[in-house]
Amino acid sequence: MNEAFLAVVNPAAGGGRCGRLVGPALAHLRSGGVAVSALETSAPGQAIEITRDAYARGYRKFIAVGGDGTSYEIVNGLFPCRNPAEPPTLAFLPLGTGNSFLRDFTDRGVEHAMAALLEQRSQPCDVLRLRHSTGVIHYINLLSMGFAADVATLRSRRFSGWGELGYQSAIFLTLARFRRRPFPLRVDEQGEIDRRPCLFLTFNNSKFTGGTMMIAPMAEVNDGLIEYVRWGPIGRIGLIRNLPTLYDGTHINHPLAERRTARRIDFVLEAPVDIMVDGEVLTLKCETLDVLPSALNIMV
Repeated sequence: MNEAFLAVVNPAAGGGRCGRLVGPALAHLRSGGVAVSALETSAPGQAIEITRDAYARGYRKFIAVGGDGTSYEIVNGLFPCRNPAEPPTLAFLPLGTGNSFLRDFTDRGVEHAMAALLEQRSQPCDVLRLRHSTGVIHYINLLSMGFAADVATLRSRRFSGWGELGYQSAIFLTLARFRRRPFPLRVDEQGEIDRRPCLFLTFNNSKFTGGTMMIAPMAEVNDGLIEYVRWGPIGRIGLIRNLPTLYDGTHINHPLAERRTARRIDFVLEAPVDIMVDGEVLTLKCETLDVLPSALNIMV
């Protein structure tokens, strides 16, 4: 087994910021005694193949150098290939636009991530597994359906490359359309199928999304559970008034909000839906969501 870290680098992350900063960052780690090699990605999805190949060659420690998308691809390169008796290790260098997962542990970003590597701080982390009609994906942050996924999908398809203006434009158009609809599911194989309309659903392993939005304030990354947050059919004006509560986590106190923990979610969807998972936009017919407890070591 190779004891060195493999840094999987997305040089385009953060509008090219990652590519400019990665050299000095890795040099700092090496000067502190961290053995690390690096490979760069040049296309979406390539980090999955790089990680899968490196795992087959004996690497068990990885550094996601970029944003949320880089760590998402590394996780999907590790799973389901990993040995359950030997959890791999994932560290972070958030040199892209952000890392929502890391926000659970610090607001100091790169500085904190560097210290975790140099001091060899680690802890176990659950991995959530989604089976869908054409395969399986894994994630460590969150999966969302409804409003947030609609915004992310619209931004990706129509306003990619627009930066903050694209994000604001996607929010405006999604508010104008404002769809509240059911996503039929059953929790922990109990009771009837929940077909109530809602604004959004999220299935969380960690607290934050979008950098600073605390969508699941009670989530814990190593409790072996899915933190399930649901916001019912709130109106357009009600949503606008309550937007600030999504940033401090108090939205779960709203009369139309619900949160609970679960070990398994069974979806009963009639067709594929747009989802956002760890910052990535996908269209999938989701079937089953469950947890791989403490399947990953994270350096935080």
